[in-house]
Amino acid sequence: MVDTIQKVKRVYGRRQGRPMHKGRVDVIDTILPIRQIPKDILKEDGTLSAANIFGADVGALHFEIGFGNGEHLLYIMNENPTHHFIGAEPYMNGMSAFLKSLPSPTPENVRVHMDDALMVLNSLPDASVDFLYVLNPDPWPKTRHHKRRIISEKNLDVYSRVLKDGGMMMQTTDVDELAEWMLTKTMNCPHFDWVAERPEDWKTAPNGWMATRYENKGRDAGRTQTYLIYRRKNRV
Repeated sequence: MVDTIQKVKRVYGRRQGRPMHKGRVDVIDTILPIRQIPKDILKEDGTLSAANIFGADVGALHFEIGFGNGEHLLYIMNENPTHHFIGAEPYMNGMSAFLKSLPSPTPENVRVHMDDALMVLNSLPDASVDFLYVLNPDPWPKTRHHKRRIISEKNLDVYSRVLKDGGMMMQTTDVDELAEWMLTKTMNCPHFDWVAERPEDWKTAPNGWMATRYENKGRDAGRTQTYLIYRRKNRV
């Protein structure tokens, strides 16, 4: 129910990094307005259906929180052309990179949000999302910043509310301490089952996985990626 909704929205850090070239600026001016979710419909009351967002009936719905440059989001769009996708990325450089990578004409089955993902998640109804992705989030390594981490007790309540029974959540990181944090927090949430069957599963990429440039860069630097996959338990 919507009593789990969290209305505190905080996006930390800079919204824009290095200056963008003209092509990047152009997609922010032209493509973003037609593919972003209008903020005036984000009431954060758990009543905004995916059909209202897309203007059509929606089958499987994927939601990626903080998609960076959008490599993974674009990949799963190409792999699942009949599904629908929402991506949230607060930083302009990442958003512009993703929008520039989209084919023309821009696919109708994707919507984006350049702000806090919770604004959209809080607006969606219970049991409306099939797949949720939290991939290589900011580790916020300093203890005083741990409250900023996107995997938290409060946020997990939101994620479990919007995921359908049997819906899947995937978390990845190449920071071992953060991997332990995310696994512990999620396993302490009563609504998720970790689907790993063997000890090595959490260090093994799932079948069909596409490693992003960020992941490959971390591997080249000697860091090991962790893959944590959970299933939303059935509601009683």
